[in-house]
Amino acid sequence: MIIVNCKNYAEASGRRLLSIMRAAASAKRRGVTVAVAPPPPLAALCAGKGAPVLAQHADCAQPGGTTGYAVPEIMRACGLWGSLVNHSERRVRPAEIECAVSRLRGLGLVSVVCARTAREARAAARLDPDYVAIEPPDLIGSGRAVSSERPQLIEEAARAVSSARTGVRLLCGAGIVSGRDAERARELGSSGVLVASGVVRAKSPARAIAELASALSG
Repeated sequence: MIIVNCKNYAEASGRRLLSIMRAAASAKRRGVTVAVAPPPPLAALCAGKGAPVLAQHADCAQPGGTTGYAVPEIMRACGLWGSLVNHSERRVRPAEIECAVSRLRGLGLVSVVCARTAREARAAARLDPDYVAIEPPDLIGSGRAVSSERPQLIEEAARAVSSARTGVRLLCGAGIVSGRDAERARELGSSGVLVASGVVRAKSPARAIAELASALSG
C-alpha cells in the first residue's frame, strides 16, 4: 500500500494531479494499491479516476446543518475510499479519533490513523482502523527517511500495532522519497508507506510512484 498525501501543495492541481492519479491507477499492474489524498476541494473530482481517493481529514459532524466539516457520509456519497485521521498537521483529540474511525468503519470506508510514537500507534490500533501510519513530525518533508533515520521506531510501532489489534496494518511515513526507503520500511515491518512531497513535488511524480511500487511489489 502506498498513500500519496497531496496536502495543499500548489503542484497537486490541474494536469499534474491527473498525472498522479493515472500513475497511482497504473500501479495496480504491479499488485500495489496506491491511494491518493488530493487537496480537499479536489477530492470528489478525483473519485472514479482509477485510483482510490482518500480525504485528508474526517470530522464527527453529522450531515445536515453543519458548515466547514469533513463529513464521512458526504465522503461516501462522493465516491471516496476513506480518510486520513489525526495527521501531524491536523491533529485531533483522542475522542475525535475514536469517533471518526467508528463513523468511517460503519460506512464501509477505510481509516488511516496517523501516530507520532509507538505508544500512539498502539492506542490507535486499539480503535480498529484499517491502517496506522507512524510518522515522526520532525522528519516530515525533510527528505530524511524514517526507515533509515529511525528504523527502531518502525520496529517498535509494528510490535505495538500487532500486540494491540490483529489485522490492523502499519504504514510508515516522513521523509520517504525513494524505492530503497520503501523497501527498508517493509523489511522493518511496515505494510507500505505514506508519502507526500517525495511524490507530489518530484520532477516526475509518475516515475516516483513507479519506483515506490516496484520496491513494495518485490
